[in-house]
Amino acid sequence: MDLKYTDAAPTDAERDAVDGLLGPPPSGWEGGTTRSDEDLRWARGGASAAKDRRDQLLPALHAVNDRIGWISEGALDYICRRLTVAPAEAYGVATFYAMFSVRPRPAKVLHVCTDLACAARGSAAVCADLTEGFAPAGTATEGAVWQESPCLGLCERAPAALLIQAGERPEPARPPLPASPPLPTLPPPTARPALPARPAFEDRGSGGGAPGFGKGRVGEQPAAGAPHRTAVIAPATPTALTTAIRSPEHTPAEPPPETAVPQAGHPTLVLLKRIGTTDPASLDAYRANGGYTALRRAFALGPAGVIREVLDAGLVGRGGAAFPTGRKWEATAQQADGPHYLVCNADESEPGTFKDRVLMEGDPYALVEAMTVAGYAIGAHRGFIYLRGEYPRAFARLGHALETARTRGLLGPDILGQGYAFDIEIRRGAGAYICGEETAIFNSIEGQRGEPRSKPPFPVEKGLFGKPTAVNNVETLVNVLPVLEHGAAAYAATGTGTSTGTKLFCVSGQVARPGVYELPFGANLRELLELAGPPQDLRAVLLGGAAGGFVRPDELGIPLTFEGTRAAGTTLGSGVVLVLDGSVELPRILLRIAEFFRDESCGQCVPCRVGTVRQEEALHRIKDRTGAAAADDIALMREVGQAMRDASICGLGQTAWNAVESAIDRLGVYK
Repeated sequence: MDLKYTDAAPTDAERDAVDGLLGPPPSGWEGGTTRSDEDLRWARGGASAAKDRRDQLLPALHAVNDRIGWISEGALDYICRRLTVAPAEAYGVATFYAMFSVRPRPAKVLHVCTDLACAARGSAAVCADLTEGFAPAGTATEGAVWQESPCLGLCERAPAALLIQAGERPEPARPPLPASPPLPTLPPPTARPALPARPAFEDRGSGGGAPGFGKGRVGEQPAAGAPHRTAVIAPATPTALTTAIRSPEHTPAEPPPETAVPQAGHPTLVLLKRIGTTDPASLDAYRANGGYTALRRAFALGPAGVIREVLDAGLVGRGGAAFPTGRKWEATAQQADGPHYLVCNADESEPGTFKDRVLMEGDPYALVEAMTVAGYAIGAHRGFIYLRGEYPRAFARLGHALETARTRGLLGPDILGQGYAFDIEIRRGAGAYICGEETAIFNSIEGQRGEPRSKPPFPVEKGLFGKPTAVNNVETLVNVLPVLEHGAAAYAATGTGTSTGTKLFCVSGQVARPGVYELPFGANLRELLELAGPPQDLRAVLLGGAAGGFVRPDELGIPLTFEGTRAAGTTLGSGVVLVLDGSVELPRILLRIAEFFRDESCGQCVPCRVGTVRQEEALHRIKDRTGAAAADDIALMREVGQAMRDASICGLGQTAWNAVESAIDRLGVYK
């Protein structure tokens, strides 16, 4: 491991941000400003201690980015010294995520979504007006900068934007880092000259530096004591965005989560039943409305009994793969190696998906309880929520729910007096679609680049930190609660034989009532669209998001089940239902999908790294062509798409051609 540190020094604010997370440096070898005589005579740690701290890299990068707005060479070097991480490796991690910057930028950054749902609702016009009335994208003006962004998970209020203002923010309680071993007794030291302290940092604009780092001045940092702020502007208009940039503290508060649930309060709801009827901040209100009934039954059944109920209920994963949840839990629980871990995949980055956000904002205790049940079943004592970095309200509400649950004995060393210890930690992502892949999550949490791993070994054998791990998304975990509350038979009675229970659908685009809808498996697409209010001139429906497929207006009878959509040649995916009318230019939508996959490819495998670029290039060439003029490029895309599907290491490359292929074959685009 190359530990060639640089001579760049952090500012006081950068140092404080890192120390606020990691604590003060224990020695001069780990970032202290001077080295004592004791430091010179004894070196602590080593490879094992450094490995134990590596998973703090992503939180440390967040701490600096939150406080300053970007990550300087000095800040990155200080993080590396604190964690004993090679600067080259840390640089590779910092530049992997879209929300981080290693070049100077203003403290206020406005992310304007231009992805599928927002594009269908006029985001291009918003960006054009913002360019004309404020500044071009990427141009610092009035202490702020704006940039185009992939999906922000605010599709029901499209077009949407998220403003992030760097500043001081309290960090949630975190487990302490492993303690350094005690120093041995040493003979009295001989006199040694003291090492000079590192020079104070004054000017990033002078001198050399590592390639790739920008140069700026200390004055670009937020004022001392300035608070960290976020503001959601949705629906976004140029006037609202300009006002938010200039006065983020005066941005109107977000509407409550129930505004994203048109069915809120309906007696047939199962997963969404508390949203709009129960205060999401109150644990007492949650318990008064059935909360923690499932956990008490889990303790009565025992771990094996919980897994048997989940198996008998027929619950399958709701992230798109539809793998039986009980089988995954059973395989994890049976592993002799330990400890076991539970990871909640809350990084729903599929364009058009926002159901998990609504659940976390509107019913956070349900996720805490469901994870506790899952941890108990698989024999885990530690769980992680890997949360989208673009979900500030979900982050705040989950953090409050976790602290309250600990205080009330529902997390910690002895939950409900049953002798079971379990706790949950939130780890924020930083803008990487690929980190929705289960093994990429492991690498991200561990402080590596968020690239997928080859399988086998599978996560149930070697997952997070090389130990058996179960990974489920938010919707899948929350489904466990009704399984235990009502029993496996009652749960399986809803839906179809192979798709049991209810499903959440994220409806957006040209509909009268966009939002999250809950329907039993087996309802068809027409019934769902009738609830949402379809357009008169329906052109197409995209099922499953960018990785999904299009269906025609004459195919609305498709049953919304995993097996039904598969038989129809499309996919249910994560539940995205993007409705497009005749005003939408489908070639532009396909080009945006191709741009998305090209941007989000991690580049690890050649079929995806090259194939997504070739697909985008071909779509650029034929965006205004039809018939014979487009035939050669369509043939090329078919060949490239099949290569990606057959040889890519993960689902991103394997599905990058799906939507484009379905638009060509089912909708007749370019004919």
